[in-house]
Amino acid sequence: MKLYIITIALSALLSAGCKKGLDLVPKDTISDVTFWKTAADYELAANNLYNSLEDFSQGDNESDISFNVANAVSNGSYQAPETDSNWIKPYTYIRRCNLIIEKSVTSDIANEVKQYAAEAKFFRAYNYWRLYRLYGGVPLITKLLDVNSEELFQGRATNYETVDYILKDLTDAVANLPEQKNLAAGDKGRITKGAANALKARVALYAGTWDKYRGLANANKYLDIAIEASTTVMNNSQYSLYTGKAKQSYRYQFIDEGDDSPETILDRRHQRDIAGGVFNRVVSEGGYLPTKKLADMYLCSDGLPVTKSPLFLGYNTTTSEFQNRDPRMTMSFVVPGTAIVQSWYVNPVASYPFYPQRNPNTGYTTYKYLSEEAFANAINSNWSSDYHIIRFAEILLTYAEAIFVKNGMISDADLNKSINLIRQRVDMPSLTNAFVTVNALTMEQEIRRERTIELALENLRYDDLRRWKTAETELPQVVRGAKIVGTPWANPIIVEGADRNPYGGSAWQTKTDAGGFIIVEAASARAFNPNKHYLRPIPTKEVAINSALTQNPNW
Repeated sequence: MKLYIITIALSALLSAGCKKGLDLVPKDTISDVTFWKTAADYELAANNLYNSLEDFSQGDNESDISFNVANAVSNGSYQAPETDSNWIKPYTYIRRCNLIIEKSVTSDIANEVKQYAAEAKFFRAYNYWRLYRLYGGVPLITKLLDVNSEELFQGRATNYETVDYILKDLTDAVANLPEQKNLAAGDKGRITKGAANALKARVALYAGTWDKYRGLANANKYLDIAIEASTTVMNNSQYSLYTGKAKQSYRYQFIDEGDDSPETILDRRHQRDIAGGVFNRVVSEGGYLPTKKLADMYLCSDGLPVTKSPLFLGYNTTTSEFQNRDPRMTMSFVVPGTAIVQSWYVNPVASYPFYPQRNPNTGYTTYKYLSEEAFANAINSNWSSDYHIIRFAEILLTYAEAIFVKNGMISDADLNKSINLIRQRVDMPSLTNAFVTVNALTMEQEIRRERTIELALENLRYDDLRRWKTAETELPQVVRGAKIVGTPWANPIIVEGADRNPYGGSAWQTKTDAGGFIIVEAASARAFNPNKHYLRPIPTKEVAINSALTQNPNW
């Protein structure tokens, strides 16, 4: 059984909280007076907080490694909004967290409900993290407020105050959260000690690298926290990389087989016709398309980049660039001619010499997340595998990066207990200091490459570019797709009386660069202002209401 959520009446209660001097007890709805009596009440209230977890999205379209249509964040054209759910939703749930925490402190059954109070602290930290990653320091609401509370109009905490508050809540939560192994079958998916430490590692790495690449003072403080938290998770035998499908385990981690695997640490839970979704169909229809930037980042099977490896076969056929590559490439991209389950083609895709995309923007199609169940990818499906918010592979990558950034180096021993475990799962050569030196590579670049390809299309690239302070270099670049001019893609292919090659028409031949690669979005249409775009604008309505709430620079 999975954890699913909750009643309209309870949501209203959690949003409203209590009213001073009001003792009336409604007879037909849940009320603050009649609630908070049993551990089951607190559990029900805590269940509501799980709705704040992020879910499947096309988040990497905000970066440089995937594309659908022009994205205002990716190309720097977005404006300050009047309102924004990225601001409103976290504060809605922070209020609900504060209510649970305060009620638990004064409860006669405080010891019985300490787990749910700890969950509330986790979710308060989680929702402040969702604010901090976009806006920097934000107003810290640490208690339940009413309409007369002065704190409603307080100013912003500093970046450090905000991140320290997040980390403290996670530390406090760990003490009263269960271990993953101790969850009852019906509680799978509840927040655990591992989830709190994993989020702590993510937040601390973000804060530490943000400071490091800006020459700020607290980098090592946060990098030490990231190392400590990731080490705690790595030393917990309950978590490991999923290997249940042998050499194809990476692919299966992201569909049904990966649900409840030992790699999953924090998930948004789904189940067909109960809490399903349509993300599989969105991906299969071309709503989340990899770019050439991502394709070129995958190493060849000898561990060398495509610019250095003699194994790279180039781009001149529809499949050549996929050959002799890191296996994660063909578990993340659809190789033309590969049979996959889809809903609108009457014959298997493999019967066509080209993969016929409905939306051919980049010439690449995502394989990651595509189910092998026909219903899951169907137009009217209500299905999704669980969405992995944090998985064990990210913890290994966090450990390696934090060690390297703090010390300016990483030992082969540390690589062997982090990045090389990830590589071993897909039979890729180990990363060593000697290999980097001999082949004129840089360890920093290879650690970043490993993170990008392992976590590709998992909505982390935008944050990575900003914390590394490379967004100003990477995001304004032209976005390219596959090579079509000078390849079989340029030729119409008639199958069953129709042209099944989406690039056969002359119109596509004019959308390419000098090398024959699709220009998806020209550099002239993209911008990133380093004095402005590293932080999002606070909604203008919030600033207008609260004169103490200062806007982010240059917005």
